[in-house]
Amino acid sequence: MKKSVLIVAILSVFAFSSCKDNAAEKVNEENVAAAADRDAESGKFPVMTFDEEQFDFGTIDKGTNVEHVFKFKNTGDAPLMIVNAKSSCGCTVPEYTKESVAPGAEGEMLVKFNGSGQNQVSKTVTITANTQKGSETLTIKAFVTPKGGAAAPVKTPNS
Repeated sequence: MKKSVLIVAILSVFAFSSCKDNAAEKVNEENVAAAADRDAESGKFPVMTFDEEQFDFGTIDKGTNVEHVFKFKNTGDAPLMIVNAKSSCGCTVPEYTKESVAPGAEGEMLVKFNGSGQNQVSKTVTITANTQKGSETLTIKAFVTPKGGAAAPVKTPNS
């Protein structure tokens, strides 16, 4: 028992005394510079700045296809990548640039609406991108009337 304790003690002394290398001497200056550049870049994000975030088509007939182009500019410090754009309903279809948008460059988002629904309709398009927030939202509105232009009657509780 005493021999095993003595052997463990001797091995411990060797293990602790063998770590006399200076860790600071092993640091590669190129790696430090690369890490500093990476950390500086990590604070840079693209920013989607839209000319408008909401568009009203006004009054349209049911089933009328309409579309609007939302223009934006990357006012951030890094290239902008749109990963996905989806609408709140199948009646609204967004189309977007698949290529990255460089800082200072402009891009477009085409939003198509097929005129479904009735009366006041509001739809949203959620854009997933590499911005700091991670997503942006656009809104389209329209007042949809039955074909022929007459507004649908509004039902009141007494009618």
